[in-house]
Amino acid sequence: MSHKVLGIVTLLYLFIFFLHVLYFAVKKQKIISLIWASLFAAIVLHTAGLALRWLESYKLGIGHAPLSNFYESLIFYAWSISFVLVVMKKRFDFPAITLSASLIILALMGYASISPSVEKTIQPLIPALQSNWLHIHVFTCFIAYAAFALSFISSILYLFKWKGFMPPKEALEEINYRSIVVGFPMLSAGILTGAVWAHYAWGSYWSWDPKETWSLITWIVYAIFLHARMMRGLKGKKMAFFSILGFLCVIFTYFGVNFILSGLHSYMV
Repeated sequence: MSHKVLGIVTLLYLFIFFLHVLYFAVKKQKIISLIWASLFAAIVLHTAGLALRWLESYKLGIGHAPLSNFYESLIFYAWSISFVLVVMKKRFDFPAITLSASLIILALMGYASISPSVEKTIQPLIPALQSNWLHIHVFTCFIAYAAFALSFISSILYLFKWKGFMPPKEALEEINYRSIVVGFPMLSAGILTGAVWAHYAWGSYWSWDPKETWSLITWIVYAIFLHARMMRGLKGKKMAFFSILGFLCVIFTYFGVNFILSGLHSYMV
């Protein structure tokens, strides 16, 4: 049942993408309202799909939150971007932002659904994952990743000059900064809870595993960004490039480490 609901959610995000195309073709303000109504509907259905998968795991006798394998991490990452977008609607109320975000969400959901290399079945948790720290650690990390994805979008848009499409430069700078202000403490919480969890699971708070190392590198990049913004007044293209660098670290931490490097976290987000 959860697969069907998540399939509908994917189609709904595809519908949201086409609504954006229609908006930029005809520039009718009513379409913006329909886009946001569809985004609210999508996050509700997306949440229901995750809840159903959680319930299905209990029916299989291996009950756990849907946060334990690559498939579940992909759909949860998509949910996180949608969630941050809806919660911060007042700041992100620009069609170029919601269009770009919907494309990333659609790519994550599509990859999770279509790729034959992504295992979609509900599986038992390995012993290291059988902890309540799993929920806190994964939630905080993915909210951070979602916020950083939105800062990345604002940075990419800042570097292009498409008339009639781009939000004002000042708005993009503010979105970039505010997204990282949200994401940085969440990433910090994710690293701290991960360290506590590692102590319970493996007997060590920090083992310089590739995932841990790249999480720390990502944290340092965004810490430098915030320091440069607050103390040196970082703005403009330098700010955009710095944000893009940070998100490239996020992508490598999430995807690159799993596919290229091996370690204790190779099965985790």
